Amino acid sequence: MRALIVASLVFACALQFGCSKAEPPPAASLSTTLFADAVITDTGKQRWARTCAMCHVRGEGGAPKIGDAAAWEPRLAQGEAVLLDHTVNGFNNMPPLGYCMDCEREDLRAYIRFMATGGGA
Repeated sequence: MRALIVASLVFACALQFGCSKAEPPPAASLSTTLFADAVITDTGKQRWARTCAMCHVRGEGGAPKIGDAAAWEPRLAQGEAVLLDHTVNGFNNMPPLGYCMDCEREDLRAYIRFMATGGGA
C-alpha cells in the first residue's frame, strides 16, 4: 500500500510540476566551493602578476588560463589537496611553486581561486 501511495505522489508530481526526472539542484561550481576561504590581497595580486601570470594569462606550456572554466574544472575536480601538491611540487610543465619562491601555502590557495574564478568571487 505504501509503495502505491509513493508511486501516486511521484506521478502526480510529474503531471503537475513536470518533475518526472529527478534532477538534483544545480551544484555550485568547483571554483566557488574549493578554496572558498582563500582571499587574494593587493600585495598578492602584485606577486601573482610577476609569477603565475607569466603562464596563466596566455596559457603558456598548457597552463589553464585565468577564468577558463573548462580548463580549470577537471583540475579542481581532483580536489584541493592534489591541486596544491601539483602547485607546490610542480607538475608537467608547471615548475615548483610556479616560480613564486616567496609564496606561502595560503598565497597559492588564493592564486588558484583567483585564476579559476577569473579574478572574481
